[in-house]
Amino acid sequence: MKEETIYTNNEFELLSCCTLCPRECKVNRFEGGPGYCGMDAGFNIASICIHKGEEPPVSGPDGICNIFFAGCNLRCIYCQNHEISRPDSECMKSSASLDSTLDQIEKILAAGIRTVGFVSPSHVVPQVKAIIRGLNERGLHPVTVYNTNSYDKPEVIDSLEGLIDVYLPDYKYISPDTANDLSDADDYPAVALKAIKKMYFQKGSTLHLDEKGRAVNGMLIRHLVLPGHVEESKKVLRSIADELSPGVHLSLMSQYHPVPLVKNNQVLNRALYKSEYESVVEVMESLGFRNGWIQDMDSYLNYKPDFRRENPFE
Repeated sequence: MKEETIYTNNEFELLSCCTLCPRECKVNRFEGGPGYCGMDAGFNIASICIHKGEEPPVSGPDGICNIFFAGCNLRCIYCQNHEISRPDSECMKSSASLDSTLDQIEKILAAGIRTVGFVSPSHVVPQVKAIIRGLNERGLHPVTVYNTNSYDKPEVIDSLEGLIDVYLPDYKYISPDTANDLSDADDYPAVALKAIKKMYFQKGSTLHLDEKGRAVNGMLIRHLVLPGHVEESKKVLRSIADELSPGVHLSLMSQYHPVPLVKNNQVLNRALYKSEYESVVEVMESLGFRNGWIQDMDSYLNYKPDFRRENPFE
């Protein structure tokens, strides 16, 4: 099946002159245009695997079928998925067909997994939609999770209403300078807040769970506390409380671990101090957040993927 035939007219137009994400590179991805993400119009998937390392209601008792897309529309220098997130990454995979992608997902769902997660999907939303349509055509209707860095255009989030059950957005920064230095996107704070507000408008504060505690509808916001950036984290929490609600579900992560890309960064080339994380937890509690999760300081040991393996997290 040719790539052109699996997309709607609107999706085809977006990929032919790509304005899908805030970068608006306007490259023809059917011709493999050299856009910021480095991806063409195919299914550039680095890994499809059962992942048990997400938040408890996202993973559930059995894990989630996560689809890790190659490429990204940010350049976070501390990215734990750096093996697959950059155009020159060492573990990039060749483009798969839609049918082979669906076959892999169906095999995992047949083993009892109920949820499919799309990881780093901001630059491949047409592919996400095609996968969902393909699963539905096979009679499969898993819970869908949009696991995003939040560098998403509001109209793209609007287009996902009715297709995505659970939004799992990052909210990384408030300061444009920090966003520029660490992720090459000084407009990230404004863009991410608008995108998250769209998700909140669709889902509200309630994270709906099934009888086994698995999330089936709603939103859960993630924030990773970075070494030396405690005040930035506190500002992010205040923004969520002020702009959305302290009733939203929040995952405050301590899992930071230095990757090779930060070896020359004096601030990020170290572990997160317990005192740093605890000071952010204190602010989270003082702001009235009542739904969410915190992590142990050794949690990073469970979040060091090796994408050379069939299951990067085993």
